[in-house]
Formats: sequence, C-alpha cells, structure tokens
Amino acid sequence: MKKGFGPHLILDGYECNREKLSDLDFIYRFLDVLPEKIEMNKIAPPYVTRYTAGKPEDWGISGFVIIAESHISIHTFPEKLYLSVDVFSCKPFDTSIAIKFTEEWFEIGRMEYQVLDRGRDFPHDIFLSARVVNKDRQKIMKLVR
Repeated sequence: MKKGFGPHLILDGYECNREKLSDLDFIYRFLDVLPEKIEMNKIAPPYVTRYTAGKPEDWGISGFVIIAESHISIHTFPEKLYLSVDVFSCKPFDTSIAIKFTEEWFEIGRMEYQVLDRGRDFPHDIFLSARVVNKDRQKIMKLVR
C-alpha cells in the first residue's frame, strides 16, 4: 500500500463542557500541551481568538498552533456544546492519544472522528520528484512548440 504524506485526524465533539469551550486560556493550554502529548514540535506559540458571529448562538473560540510537522486547529461553539479539532502531520502519530486527550480535556459526551491519509501521491524521494518535474516540463515544452 502506498504511504501518504501524513495522517490527518478530524474530530467532532458534541455535548462538550460549555465552560471549557468558552475559556480562551483553556483553549490556549490545550493547543500548548497537545503537541508534546503526540510527540510533535511547536515552532510558534498557539494563536487563539474569540469570534463574535452574526447570530449570538454562533459565537466561539478558534485557535491553531503551527508544529514542525504541520498544524493543529480547533473551533468551538459553546452555545451548541460543539467543537471541531484537526491534527495534520507529515510524521505518523498515535491518533488514539490525541483522541483520548481531547475527549478528556473537553469532557466530550459524544464524538465522531476520521483519520485520512493525506497526500498519497506526494513524492518521498528526491530522485522521483526530479523525474516527475522533468516529465511535466517535457509536456509543457511540447505544448509551447
């Protein structure tokens, strides 16, 4: 089986703790702690902001942290007791640790998640990459002539 660029965990949490979903500092700490839990490397501190929507019940907090391996993001909707979390990495990680940590951190009552294998055609080999690029250049040159 062809190995992709990396795993992408997509998690939706329902019936979460409203106070935790509403707390900017709590969301910041989640993004600050999770990378180490899954053996990733932060390259910048988390960025977290409160969003006030057109409809009062749609407000929430969004944040992300850039990791050397890619990124982690979160969006909360406290009035709907809902959150979404994405963890994308070019390095394999134990998704079960990220899922359990998130579930416990936010006291999630019910959740859904998927793990995608992103970039299945991503070239992992520099020589293969060069061949792909050269082949594309040859096609372009034929079109230009």
